[in-house]
Amino acid sequence: MSTAPNKQPGDPETTGHEWDGIEEFNNPLPRWWLWTFYLTIIWGIGYTIAYPAWPLIQEATPGLLGYSTRAEVAEEISRVEAANADIESRLASIELTEISADPELQQYAVNAGAAVFRSWCSQCHGSGAAGVQAAGYPNLLDDDWLWGGDIEAIHYTIAHGIRNTEDFDARFSEMPAFGDILSEEEIAQVVAYVQQISGQEADATLVSAGAEIYLDNCASCHGDNGEGIRDLGAPNLTDAIWLYGGDAEALTYQIVNARNGVMPPWTNRLSEAEIRAVATYVHGLGGGETLEE
Repeated sequence: MSTAPNKQPGDPETTGHEWDGIEEFNNPLPRWWLWTFYLTIIWGIGYTIAYPAWPLIQEATPGLLGYSTRAEVAEEISRVEAANADIESRLASIELTEISADPELQQYAVNAGAAVFRSWCSQCHGSGAAGVQAAGYPNLLDDDWLWGGDIEAIHYTIAHGIRNTEDFDARFSEMPAFGDILSEEEIAQVVAYVQQISGQEADATLVSAGAEIYLDNCASCHGDNGEGIRDLGAPNLTDAIWLYGGDAEALTYQIVNARNGVMPPWTNRLSEAEIRAVATYVHGLGGGETLEE
């Protein structure tokens, strides 16, 4: 049986509890700590009265000061918009091909376009605009353009989108699913032919028959030589740039099932100045073309 130690002179009172012969002194908290604690309670009560604090069904209590972070952000946005109003107006009204001739406007458009791209476009095209091949999102850094890579073509594509049902002026073309049209043997033959014209190794025994099948079924969109037709959004099959991949498996899947990606129109989400800014930004990423006369 344990025995509690003898209490020494000057020791404070204990809490009255004992654990295996051990007693705990009832030491009071330091005064400075207590006053700090009381002050934090007072400050907390004052804060909930002065500022938005307690959540209600639809909104929080507004507080006596009426402070709002949303209002503060809205005010800052309004201030920036007012400061940029003149240059935004110029950007929205100038000819697209003339933007690059104005250094101040060009710099503003590129910076603003980069911000728009990060907010609205990077989710599909990637933060660096290199695209995502497996998902069919195009690389915007190269010079391979389905619908044209000059600034006016890029602007049109951004404004109206591709194969969507929201915009009457959307770019539209659709590849049929040849799995319902051609046999497995014919599909294997045309895959071999496409591999050959794109510079890949292909089964020579299939290429000759594949060429005939290609001319009968594919040349009307991709051209007799497979170099594509931009007016139809039909890709060039002779280079090494592929939207969904160019190996035999990817080509077979594309021919059998036909993947036709959709891009939304941005006219109902972005202002004309923002669309022009992001078009300028994309055009300057490395693959932009000069406007064909």
